[in-house]
Amino acid sequence: MRKLFLIFTTLFTLVGCSLKDDAKPTIADSLDIIEVSQNVSRYTSLIDDKNISTLEQFENNYFRVWNIKKISTSLEDARWAYTIYTPLNSYGENLQTIKQDFFDIIEDNSNFSEYATYNKRAVSLKELNIRTFPTNRPLFLDPDIAGEGFPFDYLQNSTISANKPLFISHYSKDKEWAFVECSFTFGWVETRDIALLSKKYTDRWQKAKQVFITKDGYAIRDKRDNFLFNSKIGMMLPLISEDENSYSVLAISNYKGSEALYREVNLPKSVAHEDILDFNSQNINNIISQLLKSNYGWGGMYSQRDCSSTIRDFFAPFGIWLPRNSSKQAEFGEIISLDAMNNEEKINIIKKHAKPFRTLLYKQGHIVLYVGEVDGEIIVFHNTWGIKTKEKLEEGRFIIGRTLFSTLFLGKKHAKHDPDALIIEKLKSLSKL
Repeated sequence: MRKLFLIFTTLFTLVGCSLKDDAKPTIADSLDIIEVSQNVSRYTSLIDDKNISTLEQFENNYFRVWNIKKISTSLEDARWAYTIYTPLNSYGENLQTIKQDFFDIIEDNSNFSEYATYNKRAVSLKELNIRTFPTNRPLFLDPDIAGEGFPFDYLQNSTISANKPLFISHYSKDKEWAFVECSFTFGWVETRDIALLSKKYTDRWQKAKQVFITKDGYAIRDKRDNFLFNSKIGMMLPLISEDENSYSVLAISNYKGSEALYREVNLPKSVAHEDILDFNSQNINNIISQLLKSNYGWGGMYSQRDCSSTIRDFFAPFGIWLPRNSSKQAEFGEIISLDAMNNEEKINIIKKHAKPFRTLLYKQGHIVLYVGEVDGEIIVFHNTWGIKTKEKLEEGRFIIGRTLFSTLFLGKKHAKHDPDALIIEKLKSLSKL
């Protein structure tokens, strides 16, 4: 996990997941964006695969933390950020340097002397932030540097949707926060947003047939029409029964004390699917169309997505589990190195080996999904903050801030683009899933 934050020293050289808002988009500046079709069906007409994974494989990863006896994250990994961020490099919400007393208070409240002593199973009650420190206050690097400042709060590790499995290591001294591990990451969550589950109930949950959520933002309500939480692609809920038009599933919305209270929920079949989806044009069109509505959200902030969570959530309904960050995702599947190749060689390798919607292309700090060729041009799907610009010696950013289809030369038609920062220039690897 600490390797992720080598980005600390290289962040302002990246194009995709770490850029600064100092240029407003115009039509004239974004021709190479609007010239690429944003209609997913333009790229999926020839795809008609069946299952590309198995439910068992996905469930083994999804429910992993309910099947351990002790948190598997080491104390050293849990504390990685406590040695990296200091008053010398950290800025707060007022864009002033953070004082030492902030770090002293955080260190004391983190209560790491109790690490791995609680070891209880739990579940998230809503979509919640997983934080590096037990606080909702942000931490930025120098906001005067291009590629830093908002929205890059380095205390935001990730988000996890409602009713996802968790494993609690211990609590902060004030009990406001719990240090948890989930299937793909670890960090601090607010105690009020989780509920404890006994092994008896986590076992029952896992043995039930599962329903995959295939739509974002559907308001999930119980039988009395009480709002519980919003749906998110990649969620799974245990099936109770079904009829022609809907599924009846089990959900947990709140708790009494620290004990979970269960709710029966009806989900229309237009927003959910029993078992994993077939990997065909219709299903890909449906999932991608949902993801295209997502703006850029660093670490999943504001219920949005960044590059790696976009890729992760795309594959989840098809039964492919991926890690949370781009560098780890790039290690999955059959890997072909693109290092030390020129652009022409990279393009030739991609065209020869990449399979549409089954291939990841990785550069440090950013990952994209290969979707095919149009008129000989490679097209990719990704979520990006923007394009690195350079005028004389001054760096800047042209903000995109959303999910889109583009070429590997995204930004090339911007008058001030940095030619060395194009996606194609920095590609390191190709991964076929």
